[in-house]
Amino acid sequence: MANEPPGTPTVTRLSRYTKTEQDEILGSGDDPFGVAAAGLTWLPKEEHFGVRLDGRLVAHAGLLRLPVAVEGEETEVMGVGGVAVAPGVRGRGLARLVLTAALDHARTQGPRHALLFCRPPLVPLYRRLGWHPLDTDVLVEQPGSGVVTMPLRTMVTPLRDDAHWPPGRVRLYSLPM
Repeated sequence: MANEPPGTPTVTRLSRYTKTEQDEILGSGDDPFGVAAAGLTWLPKEEHFGVRLDGRLVAHAGLLRLPVAVEGEETEVMGVGGVAVAPGVRGRGLARLVLTAALDHARTQGPRHALLFCRPPLVPLYRRLGWHPLDTDVLVEQPGSGVVTMPLRTMVTPLRDDAHWPPGRVRLYSLPM
């Protein structure tokens, strides 16, 4: 907006999100999300939202619509992934800002829930942002292994006021996002 002072964070929809943009946020490294030890192959996201401060990309969240079953009942979720905030600007509400924009868009896509995977130390952050951890195993696909149990925490959030996540085992019919 024209009246915003310089440096005010706003979310934009990104036309692309490459390793270069990820490095701009997190720096270059072999394991920027701290999940390499899980040994998983991840899907790229299809839609991307970012926050720029003073022209630099400092936050990102990606979305991908995916098939899932809960206790055998098939449906779809909006998978959220690639959530990142640059270390120097953490604690300023940028994760909330970029996730809110991504979830606002996700609400227009049809699925009733969004789902993400995170390391256990991030569970409190996502709880504060309205996400709920699942207390069940989640099965995901992996190349060469078939179906494996997700070693990270799975969290969900409703995309509609009347949406309630059903109990039961979860099976993601794809690689994780």
